[in-house]
Amino acid sequence: MEPVFLNEEEVRKHLRMADLIPAMEKALIDFSAGKVTQPVRSVININVAAATGFLGLMPALTPDGLGLKAVTFFPSNAERGIPTHMATIFLVDPETGTPLVIMDGRLITEMRTAAVSAAATKLLASGDAKILAILGSGVQAHSHFEALQLVRQFEEIRVWSPTRQHAQRFAEEIGATAMSAEDAVRGADVIVTVTNSKTPVLKGSWLKPGCHVNAIGACRPDWRELDDDAMSNVVFVDSREGALKESGDVILSGAKIYAELGEALARKVPSRANETTIFKSLGMAVEDIVAAMLVYREAGKL
Repeated sequence: MEPVFLNEEEVRKHLRMADLIPAMEKALIDFSAGKVTQPVRSVININVAAATGFLGLMPALTPDGLGLKAVTFFPSNAERGIPTHMATIFLVDPETGTPLVIMDGRLITEMRTAAVSAAATKLLASGDAKILAILGSGVQAHSHFEALQLVRQFEEIRVWSPTRQHAQRFAEEIGATAMSAEDAVRGADVIVTVTNSKTPVLKGSWLKPGCHVNAIGACRPDWRELDDDAMSNVVFVDSREGALKESGDVILSGAKIYAELGEALARKVPSRANETTIFKSLGMAVEDIVAAMLVYREAGKL
């Protein structure tokens, strides 16, 4: 049997953020409950004359399905006008190993990351959160803007980006205000860091007590987005094992991980939502497989 191929436009047609957020909550709960077989991402670093980047391989067996995502990250692609992240997801029948579908994974990566942050924000941010700060202006910044509005009613949105023109353009697109990183963060109820920075862009001294931070960038063990002061707050991760291997923010700060997000979503630990909380997101294969299964089912192939 030939596997079906779904391109990015077909994925977009069949994947809705409102459906994805509860699906990600279940995926995180299943993962933390031990219902998912998922080795830590295998990474090949690439250093060629033209660029540096990496290839990550992410397999998982979940209660929903079995599959693999191959993802590449080449920061210099931004200068070439092509996506920095690209991905392909491969699903197989868990009973026979028969290939079912190959689908573009770039949009799934973009959307599921923001959906997971929305799940974290729904649980950990103040119920009356009004001010959102987004540090970054790329596809993840756009996706988080969309997803977080489904779980909180923001009255003010502030943005900062390392490139001022990018920040201004993004702000105009979403009706936000561009400003310095410090001004954006001070007094904000929810903060998102979605940059390619390898050194901290967010200082803990700027954080309002009781705010919530979704830290998305810095996906390698020697990269940082948050300083040690920020990481001294209540830290949640998607995977303890993954964070201790891949997150420079966790590793280099010596931060104590309070819990996996799935444990808090399942009410196995208190959410401590009245304290300043950090969700360090690295992304997991279970999220990709569950999202891909949503698309596959919606596309009517089952």
